[in-house]
Amino acid sequence: MAPEPLNTAGTTVTRAQLTEAVYQEVGLSRNESAELVESVLAEMSNALVRGEMVKLSSFGSFSVRQKGQRMGRNPKTGEEVPIPPRKVLVFRPSHVLKDRINEAMLDGGMALQGKGG
Repeated sequence: MAPEPLNTAGTTVTRAQLTEAVYQEVGLSRNESAELVESVLAEMSNALVRGEMVKLSSFGSFSVRQKGQRMGRNPKTGEEVPIPPRKVLVFRPSHVLKDRINEAMLDGGMALQGKGG
């Protein structure tokens, strides 16, 4: 049986909803489900802080990229201002996820809800 959708399109999935999905699907207690979700998120965050790539098969990969300093412009005054170097988080979806999203668009959203092909 397909899992119930976490949410409808255009809204946000929260930690609480992820925890509830783990509780429903895996059968752990709600506290154990919350600890599992927190543990996974913490490990992903720690890996990214260490500069490692986080790759989830059939979902996508997260990585941290260094951006160099560049000149920007204050939109109010037009004055040029330096934008300092910084690190940014990058997510690259897998082809499987991209295909699934595009298929859901064609099916009217049914594939993302586990009811389509």
